[in-house]
Amino acid sequence: MKQTKQLANRLREVILNGTWIANTNYKNQLEDLDWKLANVKFESFNTISDLAQHIHYYISGITNVFVNNTLEIRDKYSFDFSPIQSQQEWERFLNQFWNDTAQLANLIEKLPEETLNNEFVDKKYGTFLRNIDGMIEHSYYHLGQIVLIKKILLKN
Repeated sequence: MKQTKQLANRLREVILNGTWIANTNYKNQLEDLDWKLANVKFESFNTISDLAQHIHYYISGITNVFVNNTLEIRDKYSFDFSPIQSQQEWERFLNQFWNDTAQLANLIEKLPEETLNNEFVDKKYGTFLRNIDGMIEHSYYHLGQIVLIKKILLKN
């Protein structure tokens, strides 16, 4: 199997449909979650909504590089979101998250293998491979936080 297909499948796995690494994924954790619970602040932790939007921010930013060859996102803005105000708004966000993830996975899958070792916009950001791998690892890191926060909130 081509490396680009493997990377695309790993992204789909952590966000949309997999259980191999974490025995869950974002869609499984979020799709039936009430918007109010997603916005509950527990101690100094980020909210579940903040973490989901944070990961979506990076997925959108990387997608933009694939589509427009420009990197417009900045780490300092990766948690700057307006609060979700309703269940309908939460569900719209989740649908956008799933659709944008599927789009990025499809773009990764179609990427020529040799492009994986090319610079990602600028030499300082490393290669396409490094950024795709980093996105997947970053997603798993925050998925673990979401799972723990959700368990704490549902227990209380």
